[in-house]
Amino acid sequence: MPGGFQLVARTGNPDFLDLPWELPLEEWRTERLVEVVRGIGRHVVRFAEYEGRIYALKELPKRLAQREYRLLRHLELESVPVVEVVGVAERGEELDDVLITRHLEFSLPYRALFGSRGIDDLRASLVGALAELLVRLHLEGFFWGDCSLSNTLFRRDAGALSAYLVDAETAELHPELTRGQREHDLMIAEQNIVGELLDVAADTGLPAELDPVEVAQSVRSAYEPLWTELTREEVFAADERFRIDERLRRLNGLGFDVEEIELARVGDGYRLRLDPHVVEPGHHRRRLLMLTGLHAQENQARRMLNDLASFRAHLEGTHGRQLPESVVAYRWLSEVFEPTVAAVPEELRGKLEAAEVFHQVLDHRWYLSEAGGRDVGMEEATQSYVAHVLRHVPDERRLLPAPGGTQDVDIGSST
Repeated sequence: MPGGFQLVARTGNPDFLDLPWELPLEEWRTERLVEVVRGIGRHVVRFAEYEGRIYALKELPKRLAQREYRLLRHLELESVPVVEVVGVAERGEELDDVLITRHLEFSLPYRALFGSRGIDDLRASLVGALAELLVRLHLEGFFWGDCSLSNTLFRRDAGALSAYLVDAETAELHPELTRGQREHDLMIAEQNIVGELLDVAADTGLPAELDPVEVAQSVRSAYEPLWTELTREEVFAADERFRIDERLRRLNGLGFDVEEIELARVGDGYRLRLDPHVVEPGHHRRRLLMLTGLHAQENQARRMLNDLASFRAHLEGTHGRQLPESVVAYRWLSEVFEPTVAAVPEELRGKLEAAEVFHQVLDHRWYLSEAGGRDVGMEEATQSYVAHVLRHVPDERRLLPAPGGTQDVDIGSST
């Protein structure tokens, strides 16, 4: 171990003491190292495997490592979508520190998206995911300072995408962001995205409908209405109290819950204000988790709740009476969701995460039913999906052994 070595790591993870901490990260040679698909970064990043779990190790100066550890930990505690930070290793004066994070399974760097399947409108999905992530960060008073596609990982979310923050080196945490700070973050995002997409266009080409400048500008266009809906004040008459419920339903539809509202008397009416700090994202995810114990992305959860509602209507129609939610959820899990996921052969389970497989089976069932003019059951739809769709999907839990472990993989168009 190098002099002055100290490792701070959260419990429930390996101790990492068998790694060659006395060497610069790029010189490591250990059987622990593996290669996974990743984007291009300015720091040396290596990946180590422990009992099937993959950890990312990033080498950077001590001050930045300690600061990023604290910021990522804070965001995780506030349920913002970020990579799970595990620990930080201090290695004395001669070597930089190493930040350790848990590799986000089934995630894709932005370059991989241009060669992947199953994302109908890539531009809208990419822009929407990044804009929502920025809104959620800004609600927490988090100034990113380097918002970019390179500093973000994406996961499939029922035909769309969910975005996760990966890099927080330049970030700042404030009680609340000013309009100027938010505008500055958006300006940085636009500049970075244009440059990144131009790089992709030069390296591998972009789809014809993707113009780098228009995509970058679209992030602001998607950000502004969402921010306004979450934070605007609204004045209504005394006999228009129904507008409170309308506002809350709109927010629920966008995937947000509101812990409390503020009403102030204004003349003959009221002013409704939502404190951004009590607007909580993940409405559908939390409801699905409460009913079934399943973890999913927001759009996946919304889709699964819709299927659960259809299953409930069928079940209650059959029984001729209303059934408790807990009973319906249990039967949906045991009769619909679990058999569908279990029907995927073991060798194909690294293709997509379970919730995304279920969503795609539902889509496949609809297409088969439309084509056949009859209702195709889940069992038949699942068998057809596995045979004709899933087997041809790239493996998104990509993990390649790295003999000698000297390079990361930049996939470009190889997806």
